[in-house]
Amino acid sequence: MQVAGRKVAVVGMGGAFPTCAGLDDFSEKLFLNQSLIRQWDKAAAYGKQVRSVVSGYITEEEMGLEAVLAPIAENYPETYIDTLGRIPDGNLATADMGSIWAMLGALDSINMAGWTTMETQSEQTGVIVGSGGAGNVILRIAWHHFFVEGRKSRIAGSHTIDRTMFYRDAANISCLIKNRGVCEAIGSACATGLGNIGYAYRLIKFGLQDRVIAGGLEGTSLETFIGFDGMQVLSKGFSPEESSRPFDMNRNGFVCSFGAGIVALEAYDLAKARGANIIGVIDEYFNNSDGDGDMFYPSFAGQQLLWKGVMPDKGLMPDVVKMHGTSTPVGDSVELLSVVDALGDSGYHISAPKSQFGHMLGGAGSVEFITALLMLREQKVLPCLNSVTLNPELESFQKTDNWTGPKEPLAAYRDLIPQKAFSKEINRVACLNYGFGGTNSAMLVSRDV
Repeated sequence: MQVAGRKVAVVGMGGAFPTCAGLDDFSEKLFLNQSLIRQWDKAAAYGKQVRSVVSGYITEEEMGLEAVLAPIAENYPETYIDTLGRIPDGNLATADMGSIWAMLGALDSINMAGWTTMETQSEQTGVIVGSGGAGNVILRIAWHHFFVEGRKSRIAGSHTIDRTMFYRDAANISCLIKNRGVCEAIGSACATGLGNIGYAYRLIKFGLQDRVIAGGLEGTSLETFIGFDGMQVLSKGFSPEESSRPFDMNRNGFVCSFGAGIVALEAYDLAKARGANIIGVIDEYFNNSDGDGDMFYPSFAGQQLLWKGVMPDKGLMPDVVKMHGTSTPVGDSVELLSVVDALGDSGYHISAPKSQFGHMLGGAGSVEFITALLMLREQKVLPCLNSVTLNPELESFQKTDNWTGPKEPLAAYRDLIPQKAFSKEINRVACLNYGFGGTNSAMLVSRDV
């Protein structure tokens, strides 16, 4: 059921993006059809212990950071130095690398939003930011020195907990900007980024906050990469730039990547009254669970319900659908067919940003939400790189008696999926993200007209 409430505007954005100097560089490379994926030397160093060696990763140096290694614990980043002087040392001491990205993204978003110090530190300003995993880089080395080497607990220093707790990203942002509103983190696997923005949207819509810093991230972590590599779900056998290939017939897994996407949301009437630059207006957000008891397998029925929730009367038709599009064999096909089932087979185009920078896990939904905002700004559709050949035959699940979705093979929808960016009038973008445990999220965002 749709409930009336305040309109919500997006007034700022920022983050951390592989191989990019900042948001403008990120935008330029995406619309030039470039891939941000490369071979990861740290993964490749393990030889046959790992299957995949490509990632959209980010180094400390690329973010203007320098790790300060503890003298009594090898390769342990005791803290970081911000070589560009953006974050005070005290705030760096309680943060892992991903939390620092979140703080930088928050500062950029607030600067773009034009919020005053009084507005930022208000009781009506909240922080809703989460990540997909723990601070693995900090945890692995800290626990190794205790459990394996038998060293004292203090060897890891006094900040292991605050640098690794699930809530660390939101907490670090809140301590940096000194807001007095809510400060929370929501985790929903690969739907985390969009889910946090969706929750922030609801807080503003229903009058609980006037403005919120929101988003998600995943800090560069070999531990996270190894975990997914062990599941045998990562792409292998292609060059780095060809490794992420949503909807392509030869796809064999996703590219594990890292990044952060942070946005500033504000009640539309307040933003309009102060003359803010409104990047986009959130029309609706909806999330649900599949309810089929399966941790991993995508649910066509669950995605059907998601579309009914976000677009109950089909009055908010999108010009572009920003897909989750991971490059997994079953996930891509179920998602494409669910979109066709909901929207038909024409009148919109499909964009799959993971084809350019991989799957950022907890950061996927929020970074990809930023790509939707960039498409609205540039009036261009971002591509689905490497979607060279779509399956001309029916998927195996389409041949079962209980299949109720579209009866055509994926190849029938070739025209919906561009392999290069192109100009088009774009007034509304639908954003889709899904996560382990059968969680689904969808958001509609429009130009301010």
